[in-house]
Amino acid sequence: MDLLVKTPRGLEGVAASRIEEEIEGVRVTVKPYGFTGLVLVEGVVDARTAVDLILSRIPEVERVLMVRREVESRLDEIVKAAVEVASSELKGCEAFAVRTTRRGKQEFTSVDVNVRVGAAIKEALNLDVDLETPSKVVYVEVVKDRTFICVEDGRVEWGFKKMKPGKREFHQLLRRISVAQKPYTGPLDAVRNMGIRIGRALQTFEVSELVVAPDGPVKGDEMRVFLQGLEEGIDSRYEVQRKAYSRSVVKVPVYVQDLYQLVRSRRGEHIIATSTRGESVSRVADKLDEVLKGNGRITVLIGAREGLPTGVFRFSSLVLDLSPGITISTDYACVAAIIALITHVEERSLKQIY
Repeated sequence: MDLLVKTPRGLEGVAASRIEEEIEGVRVTVKPYGFTGLVLVEGVVDARTAVDLILSRIPEVERVLMVRREVESRLDEIVKAAVEVASSELKGCEAFAVRTTRRGKQEFTSVDVNVRVGAAIKEALNLDVDLETPSKVVYVEVVKDRTFICVEDGRVEWGFKKMKPGKREFHQLLRRISVAQKPYTGPLDAVRNMGIRIGRALQTFEVSELVVAPDGPVKGDEMRVFLQGLEEGIDSRYEVQRKAYSRSVVKVPVYVQDLYQLVRSRRGEHIIATSTRGESVSRVADKLDEVLKGNGRITVLIGAREGLPTGVFRFSSLVLDLSPGITISTDYACVAAIIALITHVEERSLKQIY
């Protein structure tokens, strides 16, 4: 076997057909043993050229691995083959990692393979192991009774990671942000849907809190339904995050406080008001730098329907127009504000906030 090709489920046949069209004379096996997302290719004359051709012309393909060795799916055979491949392919390598994908039933687990192969290569070549940013990666692809040993540059793997080296995380900044949102009012079905969308959006960023901040009387049923919608949106997104993330997830708490009392009680803290009457981010970039530096709470005020009362602007550190010339919908305003802050930090390289 020359190439192991990975595709989204259901697109194996399309990818295989395109490979046959692009590379003359090859033989393809679609979904070997019924395993989805997999195409095996043999009869390749120049593997490196074939890989480049597939990746540049066939978008249905997500990954292509050049097979360095094919052995029976027995642990001792896999370890022996992996060391032999590593001896030639890992020359000049600073650190390596082993990744195993197992398909079908075997007498060993993926962890067994990683441990045995990793230890054997480390002992034979005296190399360091780096599971986060390895120079080279040894892939052990087990397909029922056959196993394929592949090696790839670690930088290629980084391209598939959500968090690449040098890519920042913004949890520390987001945990400083308190969003004060005026309640949305009107027909109850619209109020509930708006609450759900806002709740999901803010839970996505795991901000420190959401304060529902009316600036005047609100009908009881409208406030009740809006709060229920917020909680529903937060809960639904939280469950998705809890299952998807390996880290712990912070659930956004919801409070209710009069907008004027909130602004008064947070006098001396940084408050950012959002309004079409404000300045664009680029015009107040230096002032925004000062707001974002440090460790204190940052309150972002978001209006609804009629926007924020102008009196609170005097008590705000900044009044931002997030998208000059465009009135942003209530459910997207909080998202736009948070993304604007993150983008500003990234562009200005404000390392002081970390």
